[in-house]
Amino acid sequence: MKYTVSIELALPRERAAQLLADPAHLPKWLRGLVLHEPLQGAHGHAGTTSRVVLQMGNQKFEGTETVTRREPVDLHDIPSASVVHFEREIVGGGMWSAVRDRLTEAGPQTTLWESESEYRFSGLMMRMVGLLMPGAFRKQSQQHMQDFKAFAERGEDVRDAKG
Repeated sequence: MKYTVSIELALPRERAAQLLADPAHLPKWLRGLVLHEPLQGAHGHAGTTSRVVLQMGNQKFEGTETVTRREPVDLHDIPSASVVHFEREIVGGGMWSAVRDRLTEAGPQTTLWESESEYRFSGLMMRMVGLLMPGAFRKQSQQHMQDFKAFAERGEDVRDAKG
């Protein structure tokens, strides 16, 4: 299963990249995050593996994330024509996924964030989920983007949400 979602952010691309890459901000916008701890390497850098735990309602997901690409490595003084790339693979719970994020300058103070996701499922239960509920994965990706936008633009924290 593959899909792409996108959102426009009302902040400069360099600032958006810095906020996305900062592990201190993850709990503020990544809804359901219980734990994100590097096992090997520096958070967010290519080659780093991390243990990730997410809680979505009664469902708990635990997996291993491997950062496969981060360009540029230094997220300061990024040339305006450059595209920022964050790519990772996550394995766990009968699922493999790859996410390829691209941040491009849409204007002097705006950024286009495009996120391409690919999922592969193993085991009967996860294959059924993939077949019967493909829209749920896209919806969750879009929700994460909207939550990041609310955090980055207005300082909203998903942990403060009611309901």
